[in-house]
Amino acid sequence: QLSLFRFTVKRPFSTSHSSVDSKEIKKFQLLAHKWWDEEGEYAALHSMNDIRVPFIRDTLLSMSSNYHLGNPLSGIKILDVGCGGGLLSEPLGRLGASVTGIDPVEDNIRTADQHKSFDPVLAKRIQYKCSSLEEIVEESMETFDVIVASEVVEHVADLETFIKCCSQVLKPEGSLFITTINKTQLSYVLGIVVAEKIMGIVPEGTHEWEKFVPPEELERLLESNGFAVKTMSGMLYNPLSGSWSWMESTGLNYAVHAVKAGAWAQSHATDTPPETDIQQHSATAGTA
Repeated sequence: QLSLFRFTVKRPFSTSHSSVDSKEIKKFQLLAHKWWDEEGEYAALHSMNDIRVPFIRDTLLSMSSNYHLGNPLSGIKILDVGCGGGLLSEPLGRLGASVTGIDPVEDNIRTADQHKSFDPVLAKRIQYKCSSLEEIVEESMETFDVIVASEVVEHVADLETFIKCCSQVLKPEGSLFITTINKTQLSYVLGIVVAEKIMGIVPEGTHEWEKFVPPEELERLLESNGFAVKTMSGMLYNPLSGSWSWMESTGLNYAVHAVKAGAWAQSHATDTPPETDIQQHSATAGTA
């Protein structure tokens, strides 16, 4: 299977319907060898694991009655989209999940493969593939229990296509976890001017403010594609301590957990909901 990175695709996609942006691919290709340097360009992503891994783990455990001590995510199939060098795939694999990591940058996959090979347990639990999300849709319809797209949606070319594809490869009632950056004046100043140009926390040119995604827009896209948004929390990075924490405001970074509608809901999607449901929904609207 050829990847978009080689500019050859299994079947033709029009530019407007592919979520991969070739400019973004070139950008990340140059940094592919630096993924596992905890003090380097990806230091903030390494420390983000301190909050994003427990967020994913605890959310999934709260939805399940099966506890496996030591391997709490055992039996769960996770797709890590835009996995980079495997910074999130590896801790999820250590928790017992079966992880497939995909990324359109071939050098990222090479780095991820090499790093996982040092740990025989991870070598069995994680598989990496140089691929875009669209390319695996046909072979992976309703395959995964969980999709993780962490720091990815602000780099895709077509967000709606991306979310549609997420829905297609998720099982009914599957979970989608997203972390990304809001599109605010504050995120421009701190995320680009300070983080890239002044402090060098991330390489200059990593982000384009125009592609940042407001939470309201993300929620609208998720709900119009059959997801229910369950959690939305703000995240704050402290560049002095190099650590992340949760906060109420979603003005900068934020995390989302959404659940795909179950099989029953999908088959009744065209039905009119009973009146009580409508009243209940309007009563709770705006409290999220």
